[in-house]
Amino acid sequence: MTVLRRFRSDSPAGHRHRPWPSCRHCCGLALDLGSARTRAWLAGRGMILDVPTITFPGAGAVYPIQRGAIVDVPGTARMLDRLLSHRLPRLTRPLVVVTAPVLDGPAYRERARTAVEVLRPRAVLTVPTARAIALAVGADLSLPLLVVDVGAHLTEVVLLLDGLVFDARRTALGTADLAGAGATAEISEAITTMITSMLRQDRTSLTAEALTRGALLAGGGALRPDLTRRLIGGTHAPLRAVPAPHTAAIRGAAKILQAARGHPSTSGTSPP
Repeated sequence: MTVLRRFRSDSPAGHRHRPWPSCRHCCGLALDLGSARTRAWLAGRGMILDVPTITFPGAGAVYPIQRGAIVDVPGTARMLDRLLSHRLPRLTRPLVVVTAPVLDGPAYRERARTAVEVLRPRAVLTVPTARAIALAVGADLSLPLLVVDVGAHLTEVVLLLDGLVFDARRTALGTADLAGAGATAEISEAITTMITSMLRQDRTSLTAEALTRGALLAGGGALRPDLTRRLIGGTHAPLRAVPAPHTAAIRGAAKILQAARGHPSTSGTSPP
């Protein structure tokens, strides 16, 4: 089922964080916690991790993140501890930036922060995945921008305005569901339906303007030419697959991390 929700600039997904810490020389870590894969980027070293999102509490394997939701916080913490604790410089407290699905809101951000505490962070900042994708490709955030993120188990369509979430839709479908006959058509139809719904409910021209400029396509789904062709045919609008679409979110989070670490202000002003 597709969940829809409209945001204002003062909504939880578009809120500004508390004061960003001055962190020019401390350790910095960017995280993209996906349902299928977990990716990590370490300041000064680049991508250090791209592995399945899985933990092993006993005899079997457990998937602590499902359909874009953290369903097992202790399991996520154990996974992060196993994968990252030995990779971080000793006696440091990292500044951590975590990507977050737009429509999971405060619950996801709170669970992510709780899980990341195992790494003894200096601070934890969260960023909507759609915004991270836009930053990764240097998109012009001063204009309305439509981002289509097709992950393994979750697809989001997000309208950004001035870098903040203006509107968003989601469906619990992704590339992991493409094995069955007609699955590509089902995901394409779901995305087209979400975009059409946004157009109909938008009392401004922002969605139409963003669609005319061309939506950004990211996530593993952007690597599927058949899906891309169907989307172009269904929306009758330009569609731009971002470079290395499956790692766009972590690259965007890394850019935010770099900006946060180099921010000169300690007065409590968030970077633009």
